[in-house]
Amino acid sequence: MSFNTISVIGLGYIGLPTAAAFASRQKQVLGIDINAHAVETINRGDIHIVEPDLDRVVKTAVDGGYLRAATQPQAADAFLIAVPTPFKGEHQPDMAYVQAAAETIASVLKKGDLVILESTSPVGASEQMAAWLATARPDLSFPHQAGEQADIQVAYCPERVLPGQVMVELFKNDRVIGGMTTVCSQRACDLYNIFLEGECVVTNSRTAEMCKLTENSFRDVNIAFANELSLICAEQDINVWELIRLANRHPRVNILQPGPGVGGHCIAVDPWFIVAQNPEQARLIRMAREVNDGKPHWVLEQVQRQVADCLMRSNKRASELKIACLGLTFKPDIDDLRESPAVQVTKLIADWHQGSTLVVEPNVQQLPAKLQQSVTLVALDDALQQADVLVLLVDHRQFKTIDPASVNQPWIVDTKGVWRMRYSSCERDT
Repeated sequence: MSFNTISVIGLGYIGLPTAAAFASRQKQVLGIDINAHAVETINRGDIHIVEPDLDRVVKTAVDGGYLRAATQPQAADAFLIAVPTPFKGEHQPDMAYVQAAAETIASVLKKGDLVILESTSPVGASEQMAAWLATARPDLSFPHQAGEQADIQVAYCPERVLPGQVMVELFKNDRVIGGMTTVCSQRACDLYNIFLEGECVVTNSRTAEMCKLTENSFRDVNIAFANELSLICAEQDINVWELIRLANRHPRVNILQPGPGVGGHCIAVDPWFIVAQNPEQARLIRMAREVNDGKPHWVLEQVQRQVADCLMRSNKRASELKIACLGLTFKPDIDDLRESPAVQVTKLIADWHQGSTLVVEPNVQQLPAKLQQSVTLVALDDALQQADVLVLLVDHRQFKTIDPASVNQPWIVDTKGVWRMRYSSCERDT
């Protein structure tokens, strides 16, 4: 059965590129989102997020009549759910958005349709989604009820793309296909092969769900090692950047770079899904999360030490001193603030500091709500001229091109090692 119309539920950092990818192959694609502004923007041929090349693909698709957006679902042959899956309370997975999306599309399902969950989810999420759909549509059969003979096919197919490279990796990367049955897997492969240049690697839904969590937990553990090294090196008066560079000359060592923590919807969240379901077994994964979650508070301590030194050496009062935080996004050169440690550090500083807290973030036009009352968004030149203390949190290209010799502030906390050649240790007191 061919896919004449494809619907993508959730038009964010994954949903919109995915919708655009199908539309680029001249398929009729309907994107669904509760954000009316996003819907209006897309229907004009524009985009509401920052991602290289996405604007061009969306405009071409909209102008060609292959992509449109709406706030309410309509009938289609395949539905891809790409909505947020945050955690709640004590790091428990919150599947409310997935449940809402499933119940929303249930009314327009028909026999022969394919439903794919792309959202990062705990193990068993696809089965739970199928159960929600079955409750809403008792007139249709689902894989957990009828196996290969089900009216509706269900699969889990996680995204595995890098922000800033989505429109390349979405096409090139292999895709893990986890169908609830072999028929589900084959139908999902047929769908993704519309645009996919990589390979569809087939498994079952539970393994595919765990695969996504495993990939991001692996990265989280490795980042935690680098972040823990930075804490140790600060105590031992060692330049962590030089240390990692030297250690990585070993043929079987590849240590990542430390930073102010770990952000983004995936790496900062997914490991907790494993911990929540396996609290006794996931000891290393839990510890890595705690190391990375604790790094912003350590950065605040370094800022406090710099401020104390500044007050001791200058004639200013604490209320007169200005701190500039460079960067808010969770990684360089994007506009994504989800779970960003830079936002957390900035909030910690603003809540503690008696004076002004300035922020430079070249990729956003408006501060997140949690910062709007406590910090001021300024241009880079203004921050360099006005600030007494600089806190570099994100290695945006605009910051990496700053000549270290032109930075006059002696009080700097450089969490990304951008100015590491200037100082013997970039995360210790100057």
